[in-house]
Amino acid sequence: MIAIVDYGVGNLRSVGQAFTHLGVDVIATDDASVLLRADGVVLPGVGAFGDAMNQLRVRELITPIKQYAAEGKPLLGICLGMQMLFDTSEEHGEHAGLGLISGSIKRMQGTHKIPHVGWNQLEKSREHPLVKDIKMGDSVYFVHSYYAIPDHQQVVVASVDYYQEIPAIVVQDQVIGMQFHPEKSSTVGLQLLSNFIAFIDRGERGEEHDCITGHRLI
Repeated sequence: MIAIVDYGVGNLRSVGQAFTHLGVDVIATDDASVLLRADGVVLPGVGAFGDAMNQLRVRELITPIKQYAAEGKPLLGICLGMQMLFDTSEEHGEHAGLGLISGSIKRMQGTHKIPHVGWNQLEKSREHPLVKDIKMGDSVYFVHSYYAIPDHQQVVVASVDYYQEIPAIVVQDQVIGMQFHPEKSSTVGLQLLSNFIAFIDRGERGEEHDCITGHRLI
């Protein structure tokens, strides 16, 4: 079962429907005990970094999420959820993140259009199970004004070019971030979510399987 963190921020239904389409049991919850029992956890997010972190704090979800990651279980952050995996953000002041990946979140600079909205082509930095069957130039959908600057470049699995290099997929052990919206990225996004499911299943069984079966609509 995949648990989507429900903290009042993010489009839970579209994320849940994408996983349901792939044949996965999925539930949206703010219950820490449910999150800790899940096979995989998804942290979605839209809006401002500080507000989102405050919602996690008010709902007493920061410690359970950190505990889940410390236990080596797969955690996927999407869009703002990816940014929250990092140490700090400068969005509307200085804010502490979850500190699961070393680095910071900064605002994009330049005279080009900000926010970065629309489709952009992935460029794989290295091979990883998360980008299995993803080809160079496959496009995904972005909506963001801030981007991650990891302390260690090796966590970057794929990036995009938007007048500068923007990390698009980051992975550190079982902690994964996607700056774009896979649930809005058509067949490429579904492939990436399917890869995440296989990543969960491989971790549970010690080998690679196609997917987790079963359905539950949120």
